[in-house]
Amino acid sequence: MSRRILIISPHTDDGELGCGGSIARFIEEGDEIEYVALSACEKSIPLEYPPDILRQEVKRATKVLGIGEPILFDFEVREFPKYRQPILDTLIEVRNQLKPDIVFTPSSYDTHQDHKTTREETLRAFKNCTILGYEQPWNNITFNTLAFISLTEGQIQKKVEALQCYETQKEKVYTQGDFIKGLAMTRGTQIEEKYAEAFEVIKWVIR
Repeated sequence: MSRRILIISPHTDDGELGCGGSIARFIEEGDEIEYVALSACEKSIPLEYPPDILRQEVKRATKVLGIGEPILFDFEVREFPKYRQPILDTLIEVRNQLKPDIVFTPSSYDTHQDHKTTREETLRAFKNCTILGYEQPWNNITFNTLAFISLTEGQIQKKVEALQCYETQKEKVYTQGDFIKGLAMTRGTQIEEKYAEAFEVIKWVIR
């Protein structure tokens, strides 16, 4: 029986960075995947790129992973705390429309203000769902690795290829293949697999 899985990404690329390999695995296993990005970060885009470049990049990246059209919103980057209630209202609408079983969102240990708000409003909006927090080491001082998803070489390679769609982010170390594979090997070693992604268990619902 397929699961309905929702990836909540504060900004375009966070979802792929946090759980891109798992997304590739879920797609292969026949699960229904929806991807929501709350901001395309237009205020942060370098001047040499068009304002909608991240919208174009996230569509290419999610297509590589096997997801259909991502759902994109326009909340202002770095200003999410100011928009807590509209973000909550948006996530409730998403919940009512998609009715997911499992939701992936930033972890409780993420220090970015937009990610913190996203996690808090996810917890408020999705009271009846399992919620897992994905890992982003550049924002995490610490991280609670209570859940692991084992991955194949091919699934990790899809994650790397998806992140290569972000031309605007190519200079960031954490989007590069060596980093992605190194972290996946570290998490895989912890469960005696070659590759894995690790998650915080924010809430586990068993029915």
